Amino acid sequence: MHATLPLLAISTFPALSRRSVETLQVNLGYRCNQSCIHCHVNAGPQRKEEMTAETVDALLAFIAASPEVKALDLTGGAPELNRHFRRLVVAGRQRGLRVIDRCNLTILEEPGHEGLAEFLAMHGVEVVASLPCYLEENVDRQRGKGTFDGSIRGLQRLNALGYAAADSGLILNLVFNPQGPTLPPPQEALAAAYRDHLGREFGIVFNELYTLSNMPIQRFGSMLISKGQFNSYMQLLRGAHRDENVEHVMCRNLLSIDWQGYLYDCDFNQQLGLPLGVPSGALGQPRLHISEVSATALEGRAIRVAEHCYGCTAGQGSSCGGALGDEVAAAPTCNG
Repeated sequence: MHATLPLLAISTFPALSRRSVETLQVNLGYRCNQSCIHCHVNAGPQRKEEMTAETVDALLAFIAASPEVKALDLTGGAPELNRHFRRLVVAGRQRGLRVIDRCNLTILEEPGHEGLAEFLAMHGVEVVASLPCYLEENVDRQRGKGTFDGSIRGLQRLNALGYAAADSGLILNLVFNPQGPTLPPPQEALAAAYRDHLGREFGIVFNELYTLSNMPIQRFGSMLISKGQFNSYMQLLRGAHRDENVEHVMCRNLLSIDWQGYLYDCDFNQQLGLPLGVPSGALGQPRLHISEVSATALEGRAIRVAEHCYGCTAGQGSSCGGALGDEVAAAPTCNG
């Protein structure tokens, strides 16, 4: 796999500083039942990394000492494959946190996870489900043959449990990623196309659609380099940068935690090996661990930026909560 950090490290991206930590985004491990071409984590069935019980305990101690934290965002790989996933969900909900599961939908049918959907509904977990298109051909091309059908069955199962139903309190949001090195189309218009097609063809309902730009790192970045498209994609991101999106990027109020408990400004920095608190270019410096700091101590720290940050501010902008601004120029389709 081609390394992308050397192509991203020298950057003109604006300087940023952290605010209060409101969201903990926790990577529970890189093992996944899928191997998607756009995956910025390079997750897959053969990965072995997994957060331990001791690190989960340290995470819960951090939460208990940090009243400013309001949300626990669980990701991976497939976070549900971690043996401590359910314990962490229950503990988070008992503390009154908004708990988010970044779910790939097909995990709901994996052996040993037959009751997962019911567990999520029972504990009021917000599901953010990746569905990179509403068309079977595009989804299977990006995520593997049969993935679309499994995803549709997963969405129907969640709907049957009350997800996205009025007044149920069970939130089901979808995530769109472009098929290649392009910017996502306008979020609102694409959401309408998703609602129409999924509702008409499959009877599926959902709350929101988040449109995310593909990050030029890990598997997707390596693919761009192999195809000679890396520089042109970076030019696209830089050319579409909007200053107004900088104010709302997720890293200002989010703390990313890797499977070993080390801290990063965002999940993308985590995958590039750019830990929080270590000066840019510094080698051999100790990383900060969740057991060593408090949320308050992190306020005001400089955020490590590089060229990939333009992926969060290009066009309508991207974050883990979807678009940051309004955009009306592109056509509302998930093709391409």
